[in-house]
Amino acid sequence: MSSSRTITFVTGNANKLREFTAIISSLFPHGQSEANPLPFTISSAKLDLVEIQEKTPEAIAADKCKRAAELVGGEVVTEDTCLCFDSLGGLPGPYIKWFLETLGHQGLNNLLAAYEDKSASALCIFAYSAGPGKEVRTFTGRTKGRIVPARGDNKFGWDPIFEPLSSEGNTNGHTYAEMDRTVKNGLSHRYKAVKELADFLKTTI
Repeated sequence: MSSSRTITFVTGNANKLREFTAIISSLFPHGQSEANPLPFTISSAKLDLVEIQEKTPEAIAADKCKRAAELVGGEVVTEDTCLCFDSLGGLPGPYIKWFLETLGHQGLNNLLAAYEDKSASALCIFAYSAGPGKEVRTFTGRTKGRIVPARGDNKFGWDPIFEPLSSEGNTNGHTYAEMDRTVKNGLSHRYKAVKELADFLKTTI
């Protein structure tokens, strides 16, 4: 295995990069060394990518990854995250970033004020391409939960208002923002998607 192989994770979000690196490293326990367990190097790049409007998050993710591969000129991974409210037919879905920036945590709660059902799903889609013109593959993870008034550290997106169900392994009834990072990384939608991605990457080594 050679560390000369580099996979670029397209993100400008330091928290996403930190979580992605921690999760994928835990899934490669027998890599090059204890200091770098991965059989490749992860770099990051902040790119201004156009996001098309499509019916499925997977289609949006695949198109974005294709554009990223062309700009980077090599192996890339992109991530798309959705927060889907059951009472709103899956909205905000892939548009959660803009909803959060505009409405904030309280505003997102207010969207469900007229509904008894506060259930929601956190959805993460990683897309991978080996380079320009190469096939794009998508890997999806979903964690079920409910929307609650903000609790915990407010520094990472909508984590404070999403409380995973106990059936997902959340035995303490915490929001993502209240969880120890290691606990969150073991049950989150991001973990589930990264695990699928890691399983695929192992076949390419």
